[in-house]
Amino acid sequence: MAGITRQILLDQTLPGPLATARVQVRRITIPPGVAAGAHFHNGPVFGSIEQGSVILQVEDGPQTVLNAGDVFYEPAEVQVTRFDATDAGAVFLAYFPLQAGQDPELRPVAGG
Repeated sequence: MAGITRQILLDQTLPGPLATARVQVRRITIPPGVAAGAHFHNGPVFGSIEQGSVILQVEDGPQTVLNAGDVFYEPAEVQVTRFDATDAGAVFLAYFPLQAGQDPELRPVAGG
């Protein structure tokens, strides 16, 4: 079709097969300067920043600043060390692939 373009923003390999019964999408707003704290998710999380920016760090990996239009992946049961709003705050979409009977969970790291 004329005028349509497609661009791959993220092509993430998962550590194994994922039995997905449904996908929940949430719009999440983090006020300026708020740090989510170190945490784990019970399933993978995919997302895209709509407004503002965040600092993302998974385990001891590099800290990455994500701005509007950027996409991200947080693996299941792996520590997300930082997902902190910058002074601009952040609004993002988070996509949670879920197994039957599963709900998304965010578990804080003790002392995180």
